[in-house]
Amino acid sequence: MSGSFPAGGFGAGNAEGMWQAFEQLRSTFEKRVGTRMGKGDVRAAVLALLAEKPMHGYQIIREIEERSGGSWKPSAGSVYPTLQLLSDEGLISAEESNGRKTYALTEEGRAEAEAAGAAPWESAGAGGDAGFGALPKAGFELAQAAAQVRRTGTPEQIQQAAVVLDEARRRLYSILAQD
Repeated sequence: MSGSFPAGGFGAGNAEGMWQAFEQLRSTFEKRVGTRMGKGDVRAAVLALLAEKPMHGYQIIREIEERSGGSWKPSAGSVYPTLQLLSDEGLISAEESNGRKTYALTEEGRAEAEAAGAAPWESAGAGGDAGFGALPKAGFELAQAAAQVRRTGTPEQIQQAAVVLDEARRRLYSILAQD
């Protein structure tokens, strides 16, 4: 994406370039927000959650979605096979109650969870590129709002939006300039 933003900023004469850049940004975030995670990520997430408390499969899926800020919702087709594998490895046990299996870590599983370190949604927020965290979500929402203003706003509203976005860009760079 580098090089796609105008060097001189987003002045009134460069509004079209700004909108093109925001459409590209929105498209990039749309792709990342729904990012598929690897099998190891599902495994690490399941272990991290079960280290907190026993859960059933649907709870695990919901918790991952919630803790990733909605940017990752693993499918049942990835969570349940992972649970079966962890059970086969002796890392979790399952107890059936009211037609639902609740999974809990065994002692071996607890040791494995501790060795795994941070949960995927935590490590991604600390600079990983998995697409989690507040910044990608905020960027996506900002790009959506900018696109909406462009589609439905008056020329004056579009100009006001360009000024706001230009200020936001400058403020973001000032964050990086801080020591």
